[in-house]
Amino acid sequence: MPDTLLILIEVLLATTVGAAIVYYRQLRRAQREYEKAKGAVEDIVLSFNRELKQEAQKLGIIAYKIQGLASRSEGALNKAEETARKINTLEPKVVACSEDKDEVAGRLDDVEKKVRDAVASHELVVTRITSLEEQAKRLLTAPEASLEAAIPIKRDKAMAQLTETEISVLEMLTAEGPKTAPEIKERVKLSREHTARLMKKLYEEGYLERETSKIPFKYSVKKEMEKLLKKTENQAT
Repeated sequence: MPDTLLILIEVLLATTVGAAIVYYRQLRRAQREYEKAKGAVEDIVLSFNRELKQEAQKLGIIAYKIQGLASRSEGALNKAEETARKINTLEPKVVACSEDKDEVAGRLDDVEKKVRDAVASHELVVTRITSLEEQAKRLLTAPEASLEAAIPIKRDKAMAQLTETEISVLEMLTAEGPKTAPEIKERVKLSREHTARLMKKLYEEGYLERETSKIPFKYSVKKEMEKLLKKTENQAT
């Protein structure tokens, strides 16, 4: 009987120790799980705090921008008010201008009449100039013998002050007929300004004639100069 009791006590003791060991292990496992959960919760809290801080910064930036927009809106409103005041100031002037409309229209009619008179005078002047040019052409073509006698002046005297480009333009107009400055520019490969100066020089020095009835003007070689060029070319050949 004592042996049985002793064995029973040992079994109970062993069972208790085993249960204590199992309980301890479960307790340790629970503690580890708690530590992991605690770390995860702390990470979540830190992450949430960081996001809250970022959102707070974003809200601060948005608030700053809103303040700037409000300031600009206030400035725009002030400008609008100033513009409205200027419009109110100009309104009486506009009314006054509309009242003077009839007077201005009358003045415009007078100006138009003067312009018509000026155009008529210009046409009369053009007609007289054309008549004078025809008379000059008749005078120039009449003394043919004296012109032929003057041709031996030769190219080097008649065109001593001209450049090779200017001579080329004269020869081109002699061979191909009247041309405008843009057409000549394409042939001589010069700029528009350079070509305009060249043609103005040849015209003012008496080498060219200019037709002004249409724009752009057409340039042609004067008859006497054309004969001189053709004569020179024939002598050269």
